[in-house]
Amino acid sequence: MTAPVLEARGLTKRYGRVVAIDGSDLSLYPGEILAVIGDNGAGKSSLIKALSGALIPDSGDILLDGKPVHFRTPMDARAAGIETVYQTLAVAPGLDIADNLFLGREQRKPGVLGSVFRMLDRSHMRDEAKRHMSELGVATLQNIGQAVESLSGGQRQAVAVARSAAFGSKVVILDEPTAALGVKEGNRVLQLIRDVRDRGLPVILISHNMPHVFEVADRIHIQRLGRRATVITPKSHSMSDAVAIMTGAADPPPEPAA
Repeated sequence: MTAPVLEARGLTKRYGRVVAIDGSDLSLYPGEILAVIGDNGAGKSSLIKALSGALIPDSGDILLDGKPVHFRTPMDARAAGIETVYQTLAVAPGLDIADNLFLGREQRKPGVLGSVFRMLDRSHMRDEAKRHMSELGVATLQNIGQAVESLSGGQRQAVAVARSAAFGSKVVILDEPTAALGVKEGNRVLQLIRDVRDRGLPVILISHNMPHVFEVADRIHIQRLGRRATVITPKSHSMSDAVAIMTGAADPPPEPAA
């Protein structure tokens, strides 16, 4: 049996009497897109924040490649190879595409110019940004030096996804990547997600858009009342089944073997 790349065991987080996650589990396997769905208040966001270092759970374990990890900040998770694209994108609109791709990871010129004068190697960053964008099939961005504020919503999402794929060595987490996008741009982002997976990076996709979930997910983790209710697949269950389990209208089936 293949071992999970990323695994959560019994994660719990409380805020006073409010239980955000209640002994929740999650398993992400190599080469898959795992969708995480759940009603509002089901604990999806808290679970993902724990996996990405934005929240420290009260108890439970997180394992990366089978080894326990303890993330105190998002930078800890990034250093371990976990990249997260939140719904707010966190792009800098006034900066160009290349600067956004290397935001927080700026590259200096070699030698004295970089070490002493701290000069950025902009030409190298632009070349690398162009390569990363083209590897993901983003051919609509001709000028890598254009400001992100001049891009459409789908193109901005493409920049954020490309950044995560460029620096995520283990896992990419995408939070509602197609929210507020039109049909055409939403489909383009879905193809980007497939491309990231096909490059060898497993993806966790958090989404309320059921058609998108069932279009790209290999497995679907259903979160309910702070914990994992079950895991289904688009082949084993319908969208109606997923909604019924998610809302408690139907009992969750036994989880299939990995």
